[in-house]
Amino acid sequence: MERTAPPPEVPADTTTGLPGDITGEVHTLVVGAGQAGLAMSYWLNQAGVEHQVLERRPTLGGAWLDRWDGFCLNTPNFTLQLPGMPYAGPDPDAFMPRDDLIGHVRHYGESIGAPVLPGTEVTRIAPTDDGGFRLETTRGSWRARNVVLATGAYQQPKSPALSARLPGNIEQRHANDYRNPGQLPDGAVLVVGTGQSGGQIAEELLAAGREVHLAVSACPEAPRRYRGKDAIHWMIEIGLHGPEYGLNGLAVEQLPSPAARFMCNPLLSGADGGHDIHLRDLGRRGVRLHGHLEAADDGDLVFSDDLPARLAQVEAGFGQRLQPMFDAYIAAAGIRAPAADPPRQDDWLPAEAPRLNPGAENITSVIWATGYRLDFGFLDIPVLDEWNYPRHRHGVTEHPGLYVVGLPWLNGHWSAIVAGVGRDAAFIAGHIAGR
Repeated sequence: MERTAPPPEVPADTTTGLPGDITGEVHTLVVGAGQAGLAMSYWLNQAGVEHQVLERRPTLGGAWLDRWDGFCLNTPNFTLQLPGMPYAGPDPDAFMPRDDLIGHVRHYGESIGAPVLPGTEVTRIAPTDDGGFRLETTRGSWRARNVVLATGAYQQPKSPALSARLPGNIEQRHANDYRNPGQLPDGAVLVVGTGQSGGQIAEELLAAGREVHLAVSACPEAPRRYRGKDAIHWMIEIGLHGPEYGLNGLAVEQLPSPAARFMCNPLLSGADGGHDIHLRDLGRRGVRLHGHLEAADDGDLVFSDDLPARLAQVEAGFGQRLQPMFDAYIAAAGIRAPAADPPRQDDWLPAEAPRLNPGAENITSVIWATGYRLDFGFLDIPVLDEWNYPRHRHGVTEHPGLYVVGLPWLNGHWSAIVAGVGRDAAFIAGHIAGR
């Protein structure tokens, strides 16, 4: 079911009204209609499994609907490999803007005929005496033999506890609620966190003429392109084909600890055609770099005083982990690729004090680019570990008939990105069909 071109614009939401409460029974219920839930629906259809997809939003689009106006996908268009609809547009190496990406997801759901019930939030999932499940929702209840959790990696915006101690005259927003520079009050902006969202939002604010302060986290920088290909190309290739050469570094079994499932992605941007983000470059361009935001004390903001070491750690991350894997894969697979560029040498350092008074610096707003936490509060089944992550093997949880797809590092680095959810969903659909 290949398509020849991407949709020219975001399709209009055709949900003009929702029916009332529903009480139903179905073989399999999929909770969530983002990319993972829709991929799950595709493979369940292929396996002939009767199913229903429940989506809390009134329209398709998944978590991409929560991204800011100028957001672009951080992985190239060629990674939009949803099952049954691989990307076939004219710009495989470009980076799809948010609205086009939302349109892509909606078009996919319509193309595969996914049985989505929008505007239906699941509030409780509990086991039944006959080995099935009962789901309570905002629009009635359901019974099912199987349940697939496809609620994704961006469930609950996470802000640190010290946000409650900031001066009351500072407007605070999580990156989940940021849309554009114009929604913020006049004055300087502090962005906390230098993952992909924090780095890109800082760039956008700087381009809009805002004074920007940036609290640096530990997320590693990475080159947008490495040895002739986008860095994401090599990551996907290693995830899919690395095991053929004994290279399993992007499989979940190789993580140093379960907590590493939540490590941040490399600092890259898909904006303006895609580019690297280097924190020292942002500093030279006027962004005021600080260490980790540790406290709010007597009206002041207190940052760690380890910024030089922190910047060195951020810059070393790619060479320590990803680069050796990329080089090993290129050599093992016999791929002819250009030589690697020499390591970047940069000793520029900012001169910011670890203590800052927001009033004196005219900081009027803070954006918390501090990530998300998993939220399975609706799940009345004891299958969650200490990180609120379902205990599972290949997406099959400890509780019979309960599955999960689309979480970070479910099986490997690819599990939460568009290019990888279909692989995990196919396995789970086969398990359900054989149950």
